[in-house]
Amino acid sequence: MMGNHSPSESLFHYFRLEDQVPEDHLLRLIDRHVDFDFVRAKLKDRYSDTGRPSIDPELLLRMLLVGYLYGVTSERKLVEELRMHLAWRWFTRLGFDQEIPHHSTFSKNRHGRFQESNLFQQLFEEIVNRCEQAGLVKGEHMSVDGSFVQANADHHSRIPREQLAEVAKVNRTVREYLAELEQENPVEPPVPQQDKVSTTDPDSTFATKGGPARLGYYDNYLVDNSSCIIVGVQATPARLSHESAAARAMIERYRERHGYLPQTLAADTTYGNGELLQWLDERGIAPYIRVKENPNGPSGLYGIEKFTYVPEENYYICPEGKPLKYVGISLHNRTCRDCPQKNLCTRAKFRSLAIHTCEPARQRAYALAKTPGFAISQRARRKVEALFAELKNQIGLRRLRLRRMRFVREQFYLAAVAQNLKRLVRFLNKTAPHIATA
Repeated sequence: MMGNHSPSESLFHYFRLEDQVPEDHLLRLIDRHVDFDFVRAKLKDRYSDTGRPSIDPELLLRMLLVGYLYGVTSERKLVEELRMHLAWRWFTRLGFDQEIPHHSTFSKNRHGRFQESNLFQQLFEEIVNRCEQAGLVKGEHMSVDGSFVQANADHHSRIPREQLAEVAKVNRTVREYLAELEQENPVEPPVPQQDKVSTTDPDSTFATKGGPARLGYYDNYLVDNSSCIIVGVQATPARLSHESAAARAMIERYRERHGYLPQTLAADTTYGNGELLQWLDERGIAPYIRVKENPNGPSGLYGIEKFTYVPEENYYICPEGKPLKYVGISLHNRTCRDCPQKNLCTRAKFRSLAIHTCEPARQRAYALAKTPGFAISQRARRKVEALFAELKNQIGLRRLRLRRMRFVREQFYLAAVAQNLKRLVRFLNKTAPHIATA
């Protein structure tokens, strides 16, 4: 006969949270392989030895990580969801008889102890260290890229810069922003000057990348190609010019912490400027990056690819076999008058090439682009784009929730920690001996 399930309500349920979480659950793997006790050690000096006990900082951090692992970026919603998820309660060590911290607790700690101790950057670097100790990060071949993330501010909130002083009388965010600008040694580097500034998030930048102009930031990643582990994170204003500077900063930070540089670096054409190529060349890093070209002369005429560079003499040979030597800051061929190809090359009296001051480094990058290693590195570079897709589609950071650069940086670090943790614990679970359970 057909069964008819009747819901029943029991006053008591007897079970252990431990028994409800599967052995292969992501949170169990993280708890098994990663120890977060170092959080208390890093924050010890931020707490007084007297007074009432505060909320355990490890508890708050575990709650935040759950949110980023499962795409819950709102702390208010995270607290609501935590009441119903057994695995989340087990991971955060919250029994049913324990009160879940109020969502406002996160803001208080973020503005206080967590921000002052630079906890989120230290947490990110601690996880990278664990990845390296486990043999997951090779550090030989890396890729770099940046992605635009929309700010938590509407473009209608922008006002002319000269009106900021007036608005500061009634707007606390603008008042704090102007006070920071007046500091002789500001904590944050100055944001690029803009004609209009958002009163909601003054650090956000009005920019276009892959769509209409919006307020936002760039999230920059330095990634180990072999493991897809993020080894560097940098939050910058949404300006293309800041991507190369972020790449240099992340590479230098990696060398400071780990004592060596990558052998190669892959990136898209945005990073193919002469200054970065020379910077990499000086440090022995092979740049697998397409050189960024600038328009050279009117369309329909010979481009710079028709000219042959002679590195020993640092000059070019034109299509007719004549050398172009330096005259001032340009290369000129004075013998163009009787050249049979002049009409195809220039409409002026003679052909002139504007040569980059870092031309030797550019030429070496041209040569590398013809090697098999270049194609391999460009395929590996796509892993960075996959990480940004995960950041926006799974972690939910398509639009930022927090405002101002220092809090945006926090979100980027926590997102990278969540992404690295997934790969680290799955790698450790495969390589570690099987743990028998009773």
